[in-house]
Amino acid sequence: MPTIDIDADATLEYQVYGDQAAEPILLICPTAQNHTVWGALAQALSAEGYRVVCYDHRGIGGSTRGSTKLSMAGLAADAISLLDALEIEQTHVLGWSLGSAVAQEMAIVHPDRAGALVLYATWAHADVFQRAIMTALRHTWATRNMEEILTAMAIVFSPGLINSPALPAVVSAVLPTMPSTDAQITTTIEQWDADLLHDTSDRLSSVTNPTLVVAGQEDLLTPAWQGRVVADMIPGARFEVFQGSGSSHALAFERSEEFTTLILDFLRKHPLAKTAEVSG
Repeated sequence: MPTIDIDADATLEYQVYGDQAAEPILLICPTAQNHTVWGALAQALSAEGYRVVCYDHRGIGGSTRGSTKLSMAGLAADAISLLDALEIEQTHVLGWSLGSAVAQEMAIVHPDRAGALVLYATWAHADVFQRAIMTALRHTWATRNMEEILTAMAIVFSPGLINSPALPAVVSAVLPTMPSTDAQITTTIEQWDADLLHDTSDRLSSVTNPTLVVAGQEDLLTPAWQGRVVADMIPGARFEVFQGSGSSHALAFERSEEFTTLILDFLRKHPLAKTAEVSG
């Protein structure tokens, strides 16, 4: 996979799907996942005419950690560095969980670089319930016991999937997207700390990008009520809640067809400014 330098001692590994001339969309990973987690969605979006860019956060997958303190603002700056290197002036942005917090920072600090914004499984500031869940998950990573980590991380799926015979196969498929070295586990713990510190509650009202907030009824990690708060804070934001079976933190995979249809419908209604000017 290609890489780009983002500072003196760090590089990001990335992958691009689709036509170079197509409208770009940047997919930003959640905690503890490398860019291969986006494979199916990236292929689906590129098949519909988008140039899809996904990458590994610093210290995850094929990206090096560097010495910079890990924060949401810093991760957003990394994403901007990637766009600069790829000569992408403006892109749609879809962030999942931690990725949605990074996307919020991008839209707040660099509103001109983002087009339509999709915040999937998001929050503005962790409440007591969410802090309890995040702190417990962080602890399993600190044990460095992969069996405990995988048992706890199953919370990202719906109860129906967790309790079904299909779970072992799903976990096996997810393993390649997860940290595999001690250094990557250390970075993942830093990511959980950044999740716990994330707070844009006093700045989201400044976001002017067309925004879609996607939440799941069965999501315990980033509950739907937190998504509702984010949508209420962003002027004109659209809020969509998946209900029923599979409406988990990982609903993009448990309800992939519906999720992809929703994203495509939203993106088509909000073409990038330059695209709109050309078509006009």
